[in-house]
Amino acid sequence: MANNFKEPSVDEINQVMQQAQTAFEAYQKTSVEEKSVFLETIANEIEALGEDLLQKASEETNLPLPRLAGERARTTGQLRMFAGMLREGSWVEATIDTALPDRTPLPKPDLRKMLVPLGPVVVFGASNFPFAYSTAGGDTASALAGGCSVVVKAHPAHAETSEMVYSAIKKAIAACNMPEHIFQHVHGTSFESGRALVQADDTAAVGFTGSTAGGLALLQYSSQRKKPIPVFSEMGSTNPVVFLPDTLNKNAAELAALYTGSITLGMGQFCTNPGLMLAVESESVHNFINLLGDGIEGVKPAKMLHAGIHAAYQKKSAAALEQVGVTEINRSATEASDIEASPVVATVSGEAFLQNPLLHEEVFGPYSLMVICHDEAELIKVLKSVSGQLTTTVMGTDNDFANHAALLQLLPSIAGRVLFNGVPTGVEVCASMVHGGPFPATTDSRFTAVGINSVKRWVRPVCFQNCPDNLLPLALQQGNPLGIWRLFDGDWKK
Repeated sequence: MANNFKEPSVDEINQVMQQAQTAFEAYQKTSVEEKSVFLETIANEIEALGEDLLQKASEETNLPLPRLAGERARTTGQLRMFAGMLREGSWVEATIDTALPDRTPLPKPDLRKMLVPLGPVVVFGASNFPFAYSTAGGDTASALAGGCSVVVKAHPAHAETSEMVYSAIKKAIAACNMPEHIFQHVHGTSFESGRALVQADDTAAVGFTGSTAGGLALLQYSSQRKKPIPVFSEMGSTNPVVFLPDTLNKNAAELAALYTGSITLGMGQFCTNPGLMLAVESESVHNFINLLGDGIEGVKPAKMLHAGIHAAYQKKSAAALEQVGVTEINRSATEASDIEASPVVATVSGEAFLQNPLLHEEVFGPYSLMVICHDEAELIKVLKSVSGQLTTTVMGTDNDFANHAALLQLLPSIAGRVLFNGVPTGVEVCASMVHGGPFPATTDSRFTAVGINSVKRWVRPVCFQNCPDNLLPLALQQGNPLGIWRLFDGDWKK
């Protein structure tokens, strides 16, 4: 196995998950403040790894140090964000309806509801984000904040980086006197190890970021269990961008420069890369495409994350460009070598796009296809034909927005995030962010993988009826010892 890490047996994985269940039960006895300090200590220990961590990640992923430094900051920042969420407390959605014993014809019982953790969570590290979507990334941070234990399967493309982050988490566990197995780390490249993690009796939920095939496989493993569990997979997305006519007439050069940068950012290795562009046939569309092609021509190829992703990009981009009706506009003028990706943009008519499902598929890398439609009705038909997306973007002037109400009304049904006059690459980590979308962008469009609401994936509501006050969780006790906002008999109160 690569990196000399041992492939675990099914028995070893079952033992890991049993340890995770024991740790989960012990973790329920820790206070809000203890959990908050634990998350902050993980962030501190990751930062204490210094440049050595960045260098190792760069060696394994070919990502530049500045990009990795920013991603590490995002990772530690979201750990601290969840610590703040815990202290604020309202995330548990404490809801109290007090008893009405004299109500007729039947008395009303005392009812109190809040969110409680599911249990051990298995997280599959992502290849394209060695920090933010991997060992101590958003899935891990949100699951620990929600009160769950976590088992991470390291991505083999950056296994040693993952080991270094694991060492930081182990230090935080010891420093904060947390249950020893509240976080565990395994390796594995076989389908069998992934299946065993999902199907272990003690696994309560799964988080995954990666390919559609990988996410659907995990979902299938879950469905084969005696007791199916939720699988939250973030999968493929082409992130369609609609360019409206007035802005193309007025801002073609600026738009071309903006989208040259977005398409080639990180060699297109973002789940929010704008892989699909749409516009209605006009002279200004062709002007924009030519300007975009000129921009793409000047972008030098760079190494992709690993040979597997490079091979997939080569295969899928070549297959797309070979389709009937697809015209390559331009590609990088610099010849690519080794596992470098050559940026490329192409066009196709709306009619040809609608007739060819292959063109609807994500090409993961610095590739984008402009669909030129006969009219707005065909453009809307094209938008409706694409599967669920993480993002959709509309570029337009105020005049454009006033004249295309039907189009704008459609956009929220397509994606989890609707952008106006920007680029989809770049995901802000905050309470309002939604990083999810209709299938197959994710397996459950009701949830986000980014921001404080990502914790909702790992919890479920429980109602306590006529429970003695001293036996209630602190968040539901009458005196509100945590001092959190609660919906109390229909009014928000502290």
